[in-house]
Amino acid sequence: MTTFKIFPFCQLLYYFLTALWPLIHIESFLTVTGKKTDIWLVKTVGIILLPYCLLLIYLTFSSKKNFVMVLTLMLGCLGLLFVDLYYYFRNIIKWVYLIDGFFQLLFFTYWTFYIARYQ
Repeated sequence: MTTFKIFPFCQLLYYFLTALWPLIHIESFLTVTGKKTDIWLVKTVGIILLPYCLLLIYLTFSSKKNFVMVLTLMLGCLGLLFVDLYYYFRNIIKWVYLIDGFFQLLFFTYWTFYIARYQ
């Protein structure tokens, strides 16, 4: 029997919606996040987030622990957090990316405690 974990499920929803939004309706995405010159790059990042969703589906519904999957998610969170902070403080992206950065830090913290608890 599988167990359901709420926090990975929340991250799954967040990543899935974040990935699909620019692919489905780029105009509203740009209204919220600011104008971009390279729309292809925005859509590429959305597509790159989708495999992370598969990892999160597994970790949400499986009782098995997988260190490599968790480490992959943690590194993804750190990468997105770094990009959010670096480009925000260089005045390249809007403040809304700080909200994303907060979520990435929250997700990273969860997975850190997850590993510490189950190792």
